[in-house]
Amino acid sequence: MWQRQDADLAASLAELSQLSNGAFGLTELLTRVAGMAVAAIPGADGAGLTLLEPHHADVIVKSTEFVRQIDDIQYSIGEGPCISAAATGRTVRSGSLGGDARWPRFGPRAGRLGVHSVLSLPLLSPAGVHGAMNVYAHGKNVFDARAEELGELFAVPAAISVLNAQILSQARRLATQLQAALTSRPVIDQAIGILRSRSGDTADQAFARLTTLSQTQHLKLTQVATTIVEQAAARARVRRTDQP
Repeated sequence: MWQRQDADLAASLAELSQLSNGAFGLTELLTRVAGMAVAAIPGADGAGLTLLEPHHADVIVKSTEFVRQIDDIQYSIGEGPCISAAATGRTVRSGSLGGDARWPRFGPRAGRLGVHSVLSLPLLSPAGVHGAMNVYAHGKNVFDARAEELGELFAVPAAISVLNAQILSQARRLATQLQAALTSRPVIDQAIGILRSRSGDTADQAFARLTTLSQTQHLKLTQVATTIVEQAAARARVRRTDQP
């Protein structure tokens, strides 16, 4: 039996090593990692993965639908094995969620959905905890010490793949933001110039007025600036038309 388990782990690790971060979006790559965890850990019926994103919404994926239901419960009430694993940086295991005193609100609800066993593995790097991987089974006491050992062996390279994917996603996000800033800067400068010509304000004062308009109108700065420029252009066209 152990030979088969070792073979399953080896196969999952080999597949994990072949993942190309550039070939997949962040969510798709995390979903693939969750699926590999199911194959690597004996007894697993499904898995979910939560990636902590600083200054951005956490990314949560699942390998199958029942995992979504379970994870929705723990995140909605702020209690559960994944939250514990991410908070402590330690593996969390339970074979009877319905009666587990660590999660008095989450456990019974998971048990009523027919999910009784969980193995939550933190995704660790030298920089800290980046998230956690939840592996679930419907039966009771499915995950033993051996399953925990295999899970932790899988979680080490999984954390590296996840971290690399996160770094790439953040770099792509920043590049998009920078491109948007470069695209929007000319129209913002034009709007600042128009406001200065009307009021005699400095550039900083005109930009502050533009920012205030953006906040009060609940519009992006670029949208407000575009409106000011378009209105000024429309008035200029009217003046040219009215000239004899």
